[in-house]
Amino acid sequence: MSVMSELSASVAPVLFKAACPDCRCRFELAAGALRLAIGASRRTTFYSFTCPECGSAVRKPAGERIVELLTGGGVRTLRLHTTA
Repeated sequence: MSVMSELSASVAPVLFKAACPDCRCRFELAAGALRLAIGASRRTTFYSFTCPECGSAVRKPAGERIVELLTGGGVRTLRLHTTA
């Protein structure tokens, strides 16, 4: 077993606590269940996921701290570019 596989085997997956504004259910999501979009402003920077209980598409604003936590936890990120 290599050092890299030993290291990855001992690291637990990151889970993020989330809630659905539609059904009000609270749950934990793995990084793969979330998407982060980083835009040029606060209005265009958000994260999204599908509620595992009711199936609603949820989109919530992401401030600097949320962006830091999600990117650090391995959430896939899309950088939105503006065309001038």
